[in-house]
Formats: sequence, C-alpha cells, structure tokens
Amino acid sequence: MNRPARFTLHPDFTVGAVNPRLFGSFVEHLGRCVYTGIHEPGHPTADAAGLRTDVLELVRELGPTALRYPGGNFVSGYRWEDSVGPVDERPRRLDLAWKTTESNRFGLAEFIDFVRKAGPEAEPMMAVNLGTRGVTEAIQLQEYANHPSGTELSDLRAAHGDKDPYGIKLWCLGNEVDGPWQTGHKTAEEYGRIAAETARAMRQIDPDLELVASGSSNSGMDTFGAWEATVLTETYDLVDYVSLHSYYWERDGDRDSFLASAVDMEAFIEKVVATCDHVGAKLKSEKRINLSFDEWNVWYMEKPNPHPVEDWQEAPRLLEDVYSVTDAVVFGSLLIALLRHADRVTVACLAQLVNVIAPIMTEPGGPAWRQTTFFPFAQASTYGRGTVLDVRVDSPTHPTAKYGEVDLLHATAVRHDDGTVAVFAVNRSQTRALPLEVLLSGLGLTELVEHSVLADADPEARNTLTDQERVVPHAGEGAVLVDGTLKATLEPLSWNLIRLA
Repeated sequence: MNRPARFTLHPDFTVGAVNPRLFGSFVEHLGRCVYTGIHEPGHPTADAAGLRTDVLELVRELGPTALRYPGGNFVSGYRWEDSVGPVDERPRRLDLAWKTTESNRFGLAEFIDFVRKAGPEAEPMMAVNLGTRGVTEAIQLQEYANHPSGTELSDLRAAHGDKDPYGIKLWCLGNEVDGPWQTGHKTAEEYGRIAAETARAMRQIDPDLELVASGSSNSGMDTFGAWEATVLTETYDLVDYVSLHSYYWERDGDRDSFLASAVDMEAFIEKVVATCDHVGAKLKSEKRINLSFDEWNVWYMEKPNPHPVEDWQEAPRLLEDVYSVTDAVVFGSLLIALLRHADRVTVACLAQLVNVIAPIMTEPGGPAWRQTTFFPFAQASTYGRGTVLDVRVDSPTHPTAKYGEVDLLHATAVRHDDGTVAVFAVNRSQTRALPLEVLLSGLGLTELVEHSVLADADPEARNTLTDQERVVPHAGEGAVLVDGTLKATLEPLSWNLIRLA
C-alpha cells in the first residue's frame, strides 16, 4: 500500500480571497481564434452579429471572466481605427506578428458584443499598442471606448452604433515588449518611459483605470528580473499589475518533468512578487503591485504545424494543439498553482479561448466541442470562488530530471461563502494510485458531495472532431468522509475535484 499524501485544512489558515479575474481568457487575432472560431457569419448557429451561438454556449459553460484583446503579439501592430465603423469600409492590413492578412471584419464593437454575451462575469481587458504606436493612440482609443459623449471620438462611437460607452476598466500597456520577436521591441528603459507616460495620460482621463505593465515574456528571458525592476521603477505608482507569461509542453519524452511544470510556475510567481516588493521598498511606497498572469497554457510550440499555411493567408490554421489527458492534468496543476497564489495573482488569462491552443475547438460550418483542458478550467471557475485555504502537503515524492524530487500530490482548496469546500488535486504519478487523507479541522464539513476525476487508461486519449467526448470527467470511487477526515484515492495521472458540504 502506498503511503498516503496528507494535509490539514482549517478556516483560520488562508492564502487569500480569489479574485474572479483569476479565471480570465484571451482572444487574439491569431489563426482561427476569431474567424470561424467565435465569429462566423453564415454558420447555422450564427446570430445576427455573426457570433457562433454554439461557441457562446460553451464559453458560458467554461466560465471565463476577464477577456484579454486583441493580443498578444498582434497588438504591437494594431491600428484600433481599422477595427471600428462600417465593416465594408474597414481596411485589410498585413499582420506582421503572424504573417497573415487581417480583414478587420471583427473589430472593437464586435468584441464588446461578444463579451456582453459571454456571461454575466465577462469583462473586456483591452491592450494598447506600445510597439509601433504610443501615448496619443492609447488615449484616443480610451476616449472612443469609454467617454460618454460630446467629443469627436465618443460621438464617432455613437455614430457607429454604440451610444453607450464600453466601460473598459482593465488595460494592458503593450505586450511582451522585451521580446526581440515583437514589432517595436524596446529595452526596459525605453518601455518603462513610454508605459509611464501612457499610464499618466490615461489616468488624466480616468484615474480609476486598472493598468498592467508588461513584464518579461517568460522567466527564461536573459533580462528576466532586471526587466521587471527597471520597468516598475518607472511605473510603480502608475500601474496596478505587472504581467507574467508562461507556456509548458512535454520535451524529449520527459513526462515526469512535464507533469511537474507547476513547480516552475510557482517559482516564477514568487520571484516576480519578490521583485515587485523590492522595488516598492526601494521607493518607500506603501502600495502593493499585484500580478496579472495574462498568458498561460500548455503549448507545443516546437511541433511543426500539420496544416499547410502560406504567408499572408487570412485566418489560417495556426497553433491548433489537440490536448491529451496528460496535457489536461498538467493544465489543472497550473490552475492549482494560480489558486495557491491568489493573494497576489489577481488576474490570469488562459491563452487562448477558441481553436488556438484552446479549450474549445470548432470546424468552419461544423460543430464546436470541448478539449480535455476544458474540464479543469470549467470546474475551477465554478467551484474555485471564495477563500483559498493554506494547503501544505506531506506527500510521497518522485524524481524528475528537471526539478529534482517533486511531490506526487499537487493540491489546493477553496472555501466558499456558504461554508462548503472544494479540493482540487492532481496525482502526478503515471503508474500509481495515490491515497489521500485530508484532516478537516474546524470547518464543520459532514457531507461528501462529489468526487469528479479526469483520467484515462490511455494517457494520450484526446477529444477530436470525430470523437468529441472520448474524454470526460467520471465519478471517483471509494471517497469517504469519516470523523472529520476525508479519505480518497487519486487515480494515476489524474485531475480531481472533491466537493464537501
């Protein structure tokens, strides 16, 4: 019998409240995320605005909140003026980021319409172009989007059919500007200055905006750490968040290290928190900068594209990863990592929402379906609201090539306002079931409501166009709640949701 993994939950030991924005996502003009993804006029399910209602139904089931737009790398060449006004008068442009042609048939008004239909908690998270443009264009976009009326740009919005302002509160000051691949790439000093000046100007219009400074594109950048310190020294009193981006995939068949990817994510978060707090201390500021982990996912970026694509195509098939059960378990572990740092990670965006490294897939003119990664996100968004309890596991470990000895159990727990608790847990072992014991102290829990498991005898099992429900959650067996202790068995290579009342 394997040694059980154990932890104790107590209502007095907490991490912090979950901000609903932790369950955000991302819509970029990349591949088929927009065109034939969320927007396909003429599709059998399309509404009058061309939005696919079958996709909207799945989006509402998924439960994303903050929806970041329009990029991503795309934003560094974005001309917002191209995306407004009569659709048949909008220009076609070259998108340098993805070497495609952008038709602008879907633009700012269409995105806001999509957000309003995407669920009661959905809100826009707008990025401004600080690659090829700057302060002037940012405040013009802000005026067009948010000013009530009585100016050239607010009246232009009304003339375009939207009398009421969009009310966008959350804004990203550029995207991955540290990356040499970025159109308009800048040094930390150059970006820090333009970000500060843009933030200052936007706050002159609305001091209550929430602004995100662009952090490192990933923790492997040569400038990581120094970039954040330099940018925050310029912007600390002008912004509310600094961004983090990270993607994970299995490399060279090293599945044990891949399953432990959240070790890297948690270390990344903690290093950025330390940098933020160091800059705040140096500036003698009482303000606290929070984190916007506004790009994260499993992404096999080194795999060749199986679909033939030529430069300057319109909405080609790009980055259409098909996720396995193994990918979904890692994905769930990344969600656990975000929840375990909910005191500082108060915005996070799964990249992306549809077709492009996404939990929802579509076929042009055809169906929409759920990838394996859909289920952990939907469960976390539904049952991950409340206060994160401090979980410190005593777990069997196993060796990994990349991270050394790693706990087989990765877990967190969220207590809801009504006193119920959701435990989220991953068993990283590929071969062994993991017994779990959770001591429930002072929580008054007497009922096991549900044990939901995402696992499969085939770790490569996937949902596809021809087999859309090959992988779905199933009920766990044998979980019990006895004398204040939860006992359960976590299947090998599994994502688990256990609900207690």
